[in-house]
Amino acid sequence: MDCCSDKECAIETLKERQRATLRIVLAINAVMFVVELTSGLLARSTALLSDSLDNLGDALTYGLSLYAVSRGARSKAMVALFKGGLITLAGLFVLGQVAYRAINPGVPVFEAMGIISVIALAANGTCLALLWKHRTEDVNMSSVWECSRNDIASNLAVFIAAGAVWLTHSGWPDLVVGLALSCLLLRSAVSVSASALRELRGSSMKAA
Repeated sequence: MDCCSDKECAIETLKERQRATLRIVLAINAVMFVVELTSGLLARSTALLSDSLDNLGDALTYGLSLYAVSRGARSKAMVALFKGGLITLAGLFVLGQVAYRAINPGVPVFEAMGIISVIALAANGTCLALLWKHRTEDVNMSSVWECSRNDIASNLAVFIAAGAVWLTHSGWPDLVVGLALSCLLLRSAVSVSASALRELRGSSMKAA
């Protein structure tokens, strides 16, 4: 009997495709975290630091997602719930950075913000394209897709902030974008956590 006609084989093939995609996007986000963190510190940009933290959270998320690929629905939901917690922490950290920069104002280096945001946009666009085919497969991959989609919005926001800093010669556009990114992270955390809780309730009802 041909293995590929067997449902179990098809599921294993799907899992292997998911693992391959997650390894690639994990590597991309890990590299971009280092690039954006270094650039954000040197450029004194809250928006870039926020974006770097988002990439770190994504790298951790993709690592957890790799673990969850071969697990059952309940385990995947638990991992997705943990991801929601990580995203919440990232959002709160960014809020703290915004408050600090508001108290200690300065003008970030807009050239670095613009160049790095374009590089990050290309990297995260690649991730989004790779994850597109997996976005509706299960709660694990759905939460990964949510993270990647947020990254595109974050990169565009940083690029716009760079232009606004250049035009106004002020650090306030950087802070406004940092605040917006924190709100985006927290909204995403609510969405991911809600989906995970629904999945957990569903698996509990099936087990009962």
